[in-house]
Amino acid sequence: MIQKLFPLDKNYILRQAQSQLEDAMLDLMVYELRKSYTQLYNPLMLMDTTFAQILDTYDYPVDRLRLIYRQLCGIYRFKNKDNQLEILFDGRTHLEKFQDDWTAQMQAWCRELGQYEQYVKTMLRMTLLYDGEGRAEWSENHCKSFINQHFELKIVKRKGELKLKLA
Repeated sequence: MIQKLFPLDKNYILRQAQSQLEDAMLDLMVYELRKSYTQLYNPLMLMDTTFAQILDTYDYPVDRLRLIYRQLCGIYRFKNKDNQLEILFDGRTHLEKFQDDWTAQMQAWCRELGQYEQYVKTMLRMTLLYDGEGRAEWSENHCKSFINQHFELKIVKRKGELKLKLA
């Protein structure tokens, strides 16, 4: 069952595009996270134990990263509420167009969020510098809160349903 994040969350083609791209976008998020860490904390790329761990870690829990990705998907659908399909003259399907648009937006958001130390630190604790479930859970909550604050959104829970609304 698909959970709607807001009453007009009915862009099913966009949701399908986002779900098909999920694995590739998770890899993109980690790639951009590595770049952001390097730019913020190690611009000279001096090799220390933390930097080596960030570069060499490819096996990390992706469940929490998946939750952050899905939150960003919902925010994108919320900010782009226009569900009307346009006429495409370039031969692409609407699914392909939504995939291209989402990929470009996701890359821009990863770079934008990567400029903030709070985002980079919490994402690293959940993924590449994972050292325990407790710290990862704390980091996930702080990361979700930071993202909501960054995009000026509130998540309201009523009658067991989560709903997005502008702050």
